[in-house]
Amino acid sequence: MDNLIEIRWHGRGGQGAKTASLLLADAAFNTGKYIQGFPEYGPERMGAPITAYNRISSNPITIHSNIYEPDYVVVVDDTLLESVAVTAGLKETGAVVINTTKSADYLKTALKGYNGNIYTIDARKISEEALGKYFPNTPMLAAIVKVSGIMSDEELLEDMKGSFKHKFAKKPEVIEGNMKALELALKEVKKI
Repeated sequence: MDNLIEIRWHGRGGQGAKTASLLLADAAFNTGKYIQGFPEYGPERMGAPITAYNRISSNPITIHSNIYEPDYVVVVDDTLLESVAVTAGLKETGAVVINTTKSADYLKTALKGYNGNIYTIDARKISEEALGKYFPNTPMLAAIVKVSGIMSDEELLEDMKGSFKHKFAKKPEVIEGNMKALELALKEVKKI
């Protein structure tokens, strides 16, 4: 399928990977794309590894399965590098985006020979600065948009402003922090 982008998210229960994948799907839909955003459920519990997926295309999407050969992988928790084969099936023309402060040498070893692009972001620092707490999903959402080019930075920010107003209607005080987290993440994601 032409222009189909497939993304696999790896995180832990409670970190917001599922929420971020659904927010990405909504934002892409609002820019006129066809989308899928869905989690893979098992016996999830707080802290257990989870997987979520996105498909985004300019054409209708007729595939209805998990994603086995993603263009991009988002790793919300770098401890998963030790226990989950996060780059399994990942296309070398794509990229992996990791929430980490670990060294490039460590990451190259942990990714077991993956030869594609590797991007990092310190989502902990960004979310603690912008939100006062550790919520890695908002910075990771911005990071994957920046790396993949699914939409422009401006489209993401505009869409998320509306989305956050709806999502946080009963907690409007967190909207500004989430917007700041997005803006910081768009600037701070780095290729190693």
